[in-house]
Amino acid sequence: MKKLVSLLLAAMMLLSLASFASAEQTEFNVLSGISALSSGYNNNEVLNALQEKAGIKINWDTWSDSLGEVVGTRISGNAASKTPIDAFQAVGFSNYDLMRYGAAGTFIDLTPYITPEVMPNLSAILEKHPEIKAAITMNDGKIYGLPSGEQMGTAGIGREKDFSIFSVPQFSMINKAWLDELNLPVPTTLEELHTALVAFKENDMSAKYYGNEAGSTIPMSTGFDQWCWGQNVFYAGFGFTNWPNDICTDLMVDASGVVNFVSDDDNYRAALTYFHDWFAEGLMDLEMFSQDTNQLIAKCSGGRVGVSTWWEINEIMGSYAKDYVYLPILTGPDGNSNVTLRTGGATNSGQLSITAQCKDPAKLLGFYDLWYQGDIVMQLQYGPIGVYFTEQDDKGMWKSITDEESRAKYNKSAGELKASYEVAGPKLILSEYYNEYFYMEDRAMERLADTYDFWFQYVKDFTFYPQDCVFTEAELDDIDFYRADFERTVSEQEALWLKNGGPTDAEWEAYKSQLERCGMSTLLEIYQNAYDRYVAAK
Repeated sequence: MKKLVSLLLAAMMLLSLASFASAEQTEFNVLSGISALSSGYNNNEVLNALQEKAGIKINWDTWSDSLGEVVGTRISGNAASKTPIDAFQAVGFSNYDLMRYGAAGTFIDLTPYITPEVMPNLSAILEKHPEIKAAITMNDGKIYGLPSGEQMGTAGIGREKDFSIFSVPQFSMINKAWLDELNLPVPTTLEELHTALVAFKENDMSAKYYGNEAGSTIPMSTGFDQWCWGQNVFYAGFGFTNWPNDICTDLMVDASGVVNFVSDDDNYRAALTYFHDWFAEGLMDLEMFSQDTNQLIAKCSGGRVGVSTWWEINEIMGSYAKDYVYLPILTGPDGNSNVTLRTGGATNSGQLSITAQCKDPAKLLGFYDLWYQGDIVMQLQYGPIGVYFTEQDDKGMWKSITDEESRAKYNKSAGELKASYEVAGPKLILSEYYNEYFYMEDRAMERLADTYDFWFQYVKDFTFYPQDCVFTEAELDDIDFYRADFERTVSEQEALWLKNGGPTDAEWEAYKSQLERCGMSTLLEIYQNAYDRYVAAK
């Protein structure tokens, strides 16, 4: 009986494959977005070689300017066109677009084609990375677009586990030369940091140690709720380091899977009350709410700032970088701390969609499956072997061309050379490719090493809210309706209370009521449901 069932299933699969591959088609029309710096796809040697290998020909219709307008016109009239578009590539479809066009029958469901027989490379990736499959599967269970994304994680530098380079965006740093001069240790608690900042200010260390003008010392300077240069890492002593006003990318989720905004929690209130005292004492830069990155870098590279946050020390501290060390995650008044990890770059599912007008989707998808080979995607992203990738080392890893070599040979920088060859579309650069095919840039490798070896020793819970959660149309409508008011309310109050003090009990209750009017409960339910679906899909 089991054998009979297996034979029936096999027969059904063959019939299914035959039904969508019955019409032989070898020439396809693809409308694609393209970089303004790109030299075009018709003569792209990598794409031409892939077409030859797949046994097809692509008629490229590429656009840079007016792409959105062209797509809107062509997609609405595709069914009646004498030269119908078989696929839309790199035109920026959102999940909302994919759902809408998929439900209308404009785009086909790709699920039956993502098999070892039709797309062996992508099938193997999705089996190894179920989180990618979860990210491209719409809430109706179908897939309307192939995945793209770039993983730059710790696995790419040989670490056992893979975490994104964005996991801890803010690296805090302190002037150790000033600490040594004052016989102070590198702080491990917020209280010790407060002591150091007071000493920096009272001793005017910028003037005393570097000879700058009197009164030039800024004990601590950051931006306000900024990505890699905000103050939020210092909130760790109160249980979180995420941006409380960025609900889309910085949600907090605990190990049990409960999603939280933080922005109405008592520990968030306590953090604002605590750091207002620092602001009032002049320990936190009075310009933190208005300055841009250029202003912050000018202060830091001028030897005026004792403590700051940035992507790395060298870039912000300039010639004074040798005097700084990373400041560890600091414990708070209760002796505890917590780091909120952030997700990496999202997986995009809108980079290649097949239309219902395509007669042989399997044939076309066989071509795009080649894009999911590590040695191919590196060339689609950067340029061909022999042009951008110049040589292999004894490990078989490809080395990229240097700026000097590129200018001498092509009269372009390495970045310009990359831009002229780069192909937009369904490309997945996995972390493991940096151990198998080509090297990532030195600066990225250094940051990943710092993240894994230094910062992760302070992380107790490695759970994070993924950017790849998929939302329904109704949920997206609600997010669009509530999000702006909710974020603005949180951001305005956070800045106000840091500067002016508070909140009182009455102000806190009024604030929480305002958040409810801004849809907080609705939004929280949406993000929780999306997260639960994502976990279930994995």
